[in-house]
Amino acid sequence: MVKQPLKLVRNALPGLALCAVVTAIAYAMENIESALFGHAWLESLVLAILLGTAVRTVHRLDTRFEDGIQVGAKLLLEIAVVLLGASVSAGALLENGIGLMSGIAAVVAIAIALSFALGRAFGLPRKMAILIACGNSICGNSAIAAVAPVIDADGKDVAAAIAFTAVLGVVVVLVLPLMVSLLSFSPTQFGVFAGLTVYAVPQVLAATSSISLSSVHIGTLVKLVRVLMLGPVVLVLSLIGRREGGRRPALSHMVPWFIVGFLLLLTLRSFGAIPEAAIAPMHVTANFLTIMSMAALGLGVDARSVMRAGCRVAAVVVLSLLALAVISFFLIKMLGIV
Repeated sequence: MVKQPLKLVRNALPGLALCAVVTAIAYAMENIESALFGHAWLESLVLAILLGTAVRTVHRLDTRFEDGIQVGAKLLLEIAVVLLGASVSAGALLENGIGLMSGIAAVVAIAIALSFALGRAFGLPRKMAILIACGNSICGNSAIAAVAPVIDADGKDVAAAIAFTAVLGVVVVLVLPLMVSLLSFSPTQFGVFAGLTVYAVPQVLAATSSISLSSVHIGTLVKLVRVLMLGPVVLVLSLIGRREGGRRPALSHMVPWFIVGFLLLLTLRSFGAIPEAAIAPMHVTANFLTIMSMAALGLGVDARSVMRAGCRVAAVVVLSLLALAVISFFLIKMLGIV
């Protein structure tokens, strides 16, 4: 019984070591930037993604690295998100209350409908259009992976949707901070915008970290509320898909464990149950694990996969993302978020 966990750890070590090396280089490059220019133009979070993607794109990695890269991109990130709950204040989200919560749900619903319509208009198969719509509107690859078995999607469609979404997610992280000055966003507005548009939780952290801590906090909260929409969406699709042979979704797909952990620590922090002395170390640990997961995320992305995804898939994903950004912008203005 003990051998199996030990084997899993041993298999993950080469990939985790590679992630750690990329992370160390990213930290070093950020420090060099600061020394040369007095300011780091690219944060270590972003550098870790870029370095990882570059390594994966120009060099075919040995299969022994894959297990550790997957652990880094998933488990380390989930732990980081849980720990982040100890340093996040829910005040910004609660200030806007039911209006913002309802707005997030509305954005997800409208974005799914628009994205699905675009997919069908471009001639994509129905199931492929559903995968792209859910991935674009909720939480990227995690949503695609959760929805795929429910609608009994073809493996090739899943691979194409995930490949392009992964690459575009990195592009969004790099481009999104430019929107702050272009659209005259306050830190809170940008946090909400990032939480509504960026695909994955770690990408929200990467996109907002260079703006302000308040952007990180509100962006993470909005994103996690958006991720919670996966449950109702998967449930509805499962009810529709039962007649077509789809499988029932697992509870863990509808409510990921790390969201429960994040909300638990956030609640404990709100009631003063977490010692102040423990908050700073937890924040530092969460930051390090996030950067390491960024390296893993980059190491899992081959930029050449964009070419293999196909023009129609690329067009639908890009147009769906633009539509999501427009809807999110109008929600921020409509709610009067400042």
